[in-house]
Amino acid sequence: MMKKLVLGALVAASCTAMAAIQEEAVSYKDGDTVMKGFIVYDGASPAKRPGVVVVHEWWGITKHVHDEARKFASQGYTAFIADMYGDGKTADNPTDAGALSGAVRKNPALMQSRFLAARDTLAQHASVDASNLGAVGYCFGGSVVLDMARVGTDLKGVAAFHAGLGAAGPAAAPGKVKAKVLVLNGEADPFIKPESVDAFKKEMAAASVDYRYLNYPGAVHAFTNPEATEKGKQFNLPLAYHAQADQQSKAQASAFFAAVFRK
Repeated sequence: MMKKLVLGALVAASCTAMAAIQEEAVSYKDGDTVMKGFIVYDGASPAKRPGVVVVHEWWGITKHVHDEARKFASQGYTAFIADMYGDGKTADNPTDAGALSGAVRKNPALMQSRFLAARDTLAQHASVDASNLGAVGYCFGGSVVLDMARVGTDLKGVAAFHAGLGAAGPAAAPGKVKAKVLVLNGEADPFIKPESVDAFKKEMAAASVDYRYLNYPGAVHAFTNPEATEKGKQFNLPLAYHAQADQQSKAQASAFFAAVFRK
């Protein structure tokens, strides 16, 4: 009987904690372009807290991105889901996804402007300690946050999951990168060639960046997304969810942000 009561109390406490997580749609602007993001935070806490910009995959803002933002909010951060495409655009096929992501990646100035619009909107939220900001990205979003670190964006840390490693703009330069960098990729990801990994590591070392690069054996592209396996089959792409790599990489990211924010 006592075990049942304890279990019931734990379940109730967990439900209460999740119920306190608030997610609000936010319209903001990058120049004349209306962006549609989301702010996600624990509304039960009055304390100022670090903020994390969450940058989506090439599909746009999906359930996976919302779920990730809620996880960060449950860890004590305010998460802001950035809209990198404008007007909340999403894609349901690789052709459109490639066109949307390519339009941003091929225009580094636009990419930086859109990221900064999201970061600044996050920094202005009442729950956020604007001196403690970081960013996390997935696939396309991972490449975005790595480039934001390269150009010296004022961030404490960036974590990139299954991210392309090449710079869309200038490479990292000594003394330029302010953020600590964590890259979490799948060792079996055919999109991430060994030579690109070597080049990235050399770039980071030459620029004296505080970084870690972790490879997860057996994991391919999009390994953190539970919907990836179905998408891979649908479009004949090397995408698949990998539960172990997902859990291990998320634990690494959690420890990383706790350290950079000195929680």
